[in-house]
Amino acid sequence: MRKALIVGIDDYPQAPLSGCVNDANAIATLLSTNGDGSPNFSIRSLTSNNKNVTRSVIQDAVSDLFSGDAETAVFYFAGHGFINLETNAGYIVTEDGERGAWGFALSELLQIANKAYPRIRSSVIILDCCHAGFAGEVSGLGSDGQVSVIGNGVTILTACQRQETAGEVNGQGVFTSILIDGLQGSSADICGKITPASVYSHVDQTLGPWEQRPVYKANVQSFVVLRQVDPKIPLDVLRRLPTLFPDPSHMFALDPSFEPDRGEEHEKLKNIPVDPDNERTYRDLQRCYRHGLVLPVDQPHMWHAAVHSTGCRLTALGAHYRNLAKMGRI
Repeated sequence: MRKALIVGIDDYPQAPLSGCVNDANAIATLLSTNGDGSPNFSIRSLTSNNKNVTRSVIQDAVSDLFSGDAETAVFYFAGHGFINLETNAGYIVTEDGERGAWGFALSELLQIANKAYPRIRSSVIILDCCHAGFAGEVSGLGSDGQVSVIGNGVTILTACQRQETAGEVNGQGVFTSILIDGLQGSSADICGKITPASVYSHVDQTLGPWEQRPVYKANVQSFVVLRQVDPKIPLDVLRRLPTLFPDPSHMFALDPSFEPDRGEEHEKLKNIPVDPDNERTYRDLQRCYRHGLVLPVDQPHMWHAAVHSTGCRLTALGAHYRNLAKMGRI
């Protein structure tokens, strides 16, 4: 029970855009399946090339999104955003938006998402529009000056802060292009899980200090997984960490029997046979090394640790995943 409403508007009568429909279609495609092709979110798309996306159309679709029971509901919007400074109200601008009636109010969007809990355990709002950071403001967001708080289970991820504009380059939103990269796997953790927090971290690191700054705010007890891709290290390898390292400070001893490629040390080590079991374990440890879970002891690389008979130890990250494996959480 995972559903997502994806909205992209290019066809504004007065100020048309060029990349929002493409962005929406790309996000819809990614969220519909996991990295292995298994089903992920049930998608409903509203794009201006197929439908006149008016305020009433978005209002009805948002109401449907946050109705009923679901594990996760995602709302993504790409288009124009607007703030009415006189009334301190923010809007996602619809195709029929005009002065005094700009579109769908961010306060209404947030209030509907807030009321969905606990029927919907996790609600994720992703906005790629100008002034989108207004949605993450806790005070002054509600209508008539009322305080509107981010409710239980709600996560907000926006392209920029309140006072900023959201850039578009080569027919694609700057924020969404990085979001797409993150959902494809760049923001995945060791186990292949992609969360709003990891996506935010990826966007935040990619955008420089002089560019638009993303906003991430959440009121959650656990992170929702937006998409699952292949683990960076096979899960069965991670589950073996407590066996390979009986305690977090343990040094796993290596010797030349682990390394079949002896290089310049070949002649010196030719009388030491390679043990197939050791070689398999060594390849697994090398995977862990490449992703920062282990480090060689007193040597620059794992190869040197093997041929010179030292060993490897867990890093802080490796100790974390060892602990997860020990608790049966991998």
